[in-house]
Amino acid sequence: MKCRHCHEPLQHVFLDLGFAPPSNAYLSAADLLAPERYFPLKLFVCHHCWLVQTEDYAQADELFRADYAYFSSISQSWLEHAARYVRMISARLALGKDSLVMEVAANDGYLLKNFVGAGIPCLGIEPTAGTADAAESLGIPILREFFGTRLAQHLTTQGKRADLIIGNNVYAHVPDINDFTAGLKAALKDSGTITLEFPHLMRLLENTQFDTVYHEHFSYLSLYTVSRIFAEAGLRVWDVEELPTHGGSLRIYGCHAEDERDTTGAVAKLLEEEDQAGLRDPETYRAFQPRADRVKDDLLAFLIAQKRAGKSVAAYGAAAKGNTLLNYAGIKPDLLRYVCDAAPSKQGKFLPGSHIPILPPAVLKERRPDIVLILPWNIADEVKDQHGYIRDWGGEFAVAVPKLVVSSATHEGDEQA
Repeated sequence: MKCRHCHEPLQHVFLDLGFAPPSNAYLSAADLLAPERYFPLKLFVCHHCWLVQTEDYAQADELFRADYAYFSSISQSWLEHAARYVRMISARLALGKDSLVMEVAANDGYLLKNFVGAGIPCLGIEPTAGTADAAESLGIPILREFFGTRLAQHLTTQGKRADLIIGNNVYAHVPDINDFTAGLKAALKDSGTITLEFPHLMRLLENTQFDTVYHEHFSYLSLYTVSRIFAEAGLRVWDVEELPTHGGSLRIYGCHAEDERDTTGAVAKLLEEEDQAGLRDPETYRAFQPRADRVKDDLLAFLIAQKRAGKSVAAYGAAAKGNTLLNYAGIKPDLLRYVCDAAPSKQGKFLPGSHIPILPPAVLKERRPDIVLILPWNIADEVKDQHGYIRDWGGEFAVAVPKLVVSSATHEGDEQA
């Protein structure tokens, strides 16, 4: 296999999680009677451009199907994040009724609805049918296609070039990152701005976030590597912000290479931090697998101990990251009876690989588990706020990443298990 960006042969394995089904391929009861498709889940790091990437097996059309079950609007904190961004960027770029905003991977309209409400013209690009339907119901124009150079050039021939192109948590999901980036350039007005948000590789390494590895994430990104990819496409990263979302993300601001805007000092500062953190040192990546194994082993031992003690354990959040963790640990319904999730699109289905049933959150009050394992640890505080009632029967919360921590139903009293 060669690097998806610079085409150098890939020699360094960063992480090997064995074989797993696609993390968002939730199963119906009928699906349980049929064979399930598994793919190798292995990461390589390129020694030339330092792009971390999955091994080539699964294809995008196998991963992002019409019944793709991730709806962004389920998380209240993510809706608030999107609304804050729209207020900020509209003011910063002086967007108005004569502007055009494009969002790639518009999902269910969680973000663009804010531009619609502000009277700013927008266009969403979203290939998955269920989420596209939800966005259209909010009055958002949607193109049901995958984004790349071909689509961008088609939009340009129609006179649709954007003042702002947004891509939140999509850049890591594209198998051909060079074509996608060339599409961003083609669809951008001469003075336009690109903002992309994606989980920061530096935080993945720092906090042992190996559960954010799944087939839908083709790339794991640093500012250094993204800057290289942009430069190859005739673009430039001119500003960057660090965000708390998804365990630590970056929001990069891009423009055409010849744009007159100065590059901010934040870019050089963060590039230096990445270098100090060893993001261009092979040893940094070689040391990661044992750390991931420790997280997996600690969770498995904890669940076995709870079973032997006669305690009931449920999970909250049928998240892709949870599926990576559960499948790598080999956890099945004998150790984790069920998982609750607020998304109606997931309820009544089963987690891929582990086949743990997905139930509505109301089940927590009915069954009163002793421990609730929060799989999407990045929204643990939100989950605790919403379901603090489990304190009524002495219930506790647990998270496994970056280390196993058990806590009361409040934010106080966290203890390492």
